[in-house]
Amino acid sequence: MMIDIDASPEIIDFENGEVILFDKPLKWSSFDVIRQIKSIVPIKKIGHAGTLDPLAEGLLILCTGKKTRSIQEYQNLPKVYTGTLQLGVESPSYDLETPVTGNYPIDHIDDQLIRETVAKFTGEIIQQPPVFSAIKLKGKRAYQLAKKGKNPVLEGRKVSIYDFQVNAFEGNQLTFTVKCSKGTYIRSLVHDFGKSLGSAAVLTWLQRTQIGDFHIKKAVNFASFKNIVSGAKQVIL
Repeated sequence: MMIDIDASPEIIDFENGEVILFDKPLKWSSFDVIRQIKSIVPIKKIGHAGTLDPLAEGLLILCTGKKTRSIQEYQNLPKVYTGTLQLGVESPSYDLETPVTGNYPIDHIDDQLIRETVAKFTGEIIQQPPVFSAIKLKGKRAYQLAKKGKNPVLEGRKVSIYDFQVNAFEGNQLTFTVKCSKGTYIRSLVHDFGKSLGSAAVLTWLQRTQIGDFHIKKAVNFASFKNIVSGAKQVIL
């Protein structure tokens, strides 16, 4: 069964498996969400189908019980993100999690250059993951090494950008929507996009709005999830 904003089930069977569309709040990690949900209802087995950075918000698909076997299916679905980037600055994490370390000119950037550059990042591309990521190298997370001043070397990966739209461009701020394949780092896309413009860019806000046909508008938050669970006549853990 799907637990979303419209759900009002009489029986919730977390053991046999439920799929939860969840709206992850800003500054929470994906695992923070799982821990908080388990504090509301002690689900024995629960996992998420694709992580979101703490500085990103939006749709997270959670699977419980036997439905955790389907996590890979949800992970493979295309994702849609809406975000904002700031031109002319760079940071080691490619967003505002780390301090800005460089400033670059932006006076030469106009609508035509942006359109031409967007076209370069549409289709199949090779992307370098950010060093501030959860990718493991010899048992250590890349971000753990980066925070210690090391420079982990991460292999480029092939990803697909199905659609890249600029929604607004004013001053040093650009708002965009991207539809992409599994494994795409939007922070890396923003970083590479800024470099290709002959400048730099960092991600300042990001929301995942869609995974496959599942939309953020149907997602629950902590309060609505708690209400759905408390309104059920039977909850099987």
